[in-house]
Amino acid sequence: MKWTHRVLLLVFMPFVMLSGCGEDTPATQAVSGEPQKTFTWKMVTTWPRNYPGLGMAPENFAKAVGEMSNGRLQVKVHGAGELVPALGVFDSVARGAVEMGHGAAYYWKGKTPSAQFFTAVPFGLNAQEMNGWLHYGGGMELWREVYEPFNLVPFAGGSTGVQMAGWFKKEINSVDDLEGLKMRIPGLAGEVFQRLGGVPVTLPGGELFTALQTGSIDATEWVGPYNDLTFGLYKVAKYYYYPGWHEPGAMLEFIINKEAWESLPPDLQAIVTYATRAINQDMLDEYTARNNAALEELVNKHGVQLRKLPDDVLNALRVASEQVIEETIADDEMAKKVYQSFKDFKESVVPYTRISEEAFLKTRDQEGRD
Repeated sequence: MKWTHRVLLLVFMPFVMLSGCGEDTPATQAVSGEPQKTFTWKMVTTWPRNYPGLGMAPENFAKAVGEMSNGRLQVKVHGAGELVPALGVFDSVARGAVEMGHGAAYYWKGKTPSAQFFTAVPFGLNAQEMNGWLHYGGGMELWREVYEPFNLVPFAGGSTGVQMAGWFKKEINSVDDLEGLKMRIPGLAGEVFQRLGGVPVTLPGGELFTALQTGSIDATEWVGPYNDLTFGLYKVAKYYYYPGWHEPGAMLEFIINKEAWESLPPDLQAIVTYATRAINQDMLDEYTARNNAALEELVNKHGVQLRKLPDDVLNALRVASEQVIEETIADDEMAKKVYQSFKDFKESVVPYTRISEEAFLKTRDQEGRD
């Protein structure tokens, strides 16, 4: 049993009440002797089944919830394409075809522009800050407000931390090198990339290798070394760029159909809530532990060319990001409301970040240069 599941069981099992309502089949009996019933849910995802990191978060969630509820809530996970296409998760859960989904909010910008702010904002909050905004800065309340018209209840579903800028078939030495470049890059970052002359493409992860191999795209961002290695992207693109300006703290999501959520008794709702919090943190822990070993393998074993994006390219991306965000919120009151909250939180935490994490990292790194 993973440590997350053991911790959750120890902490939250005392609060799991033996009374409640349900549907489907009989499960356990309450102390009173009255039979209880189980809930059987389906969860669809935008990732391949059991894919490391991203795809394991839904599996770990399902296992934890099943254990904590003593089998009263069973969640069957379906990977991308098994029940619905990878980018069909939002609609499937919204209409109640399945009870739950796992994906990334920026895929749904066509539904509502404000969704993008709950995954990643270029040059925005990192994973630690994003969690702070969502859970202690009003972000989660806004997320629920944004998804309310779609019959959905969102939860934070894991963060990969700062991502890589992506895989390129050619070197990027200046902004001019982005002109006409076809790159898989979704969300706000895609619009920024387009502003600088690139051609953004939205594709699910399972299609990236083939798209690069066949020339449908010239470049792609995905996640970071841990996941990029598993997809074998080094076989079809030579240059691996950093930093991940576009996704400094990429937040994923669990989404639950509102009627399904409201059908759960309070104790099962509590189990789901705290399980999402545990899985959210567990994913970041895993990426932190595994990324560098994967990066070393990419560079030392597979000969990947690790490059930093030129400063003038990063500066141009920063300017374009500010322009795109301003245009995104200009005619959308909800997007404006969400971004104002995001921006206010960023301004409230960055000063301390500079004298804590940032200052410490600079000091620690200096040791190796002396």
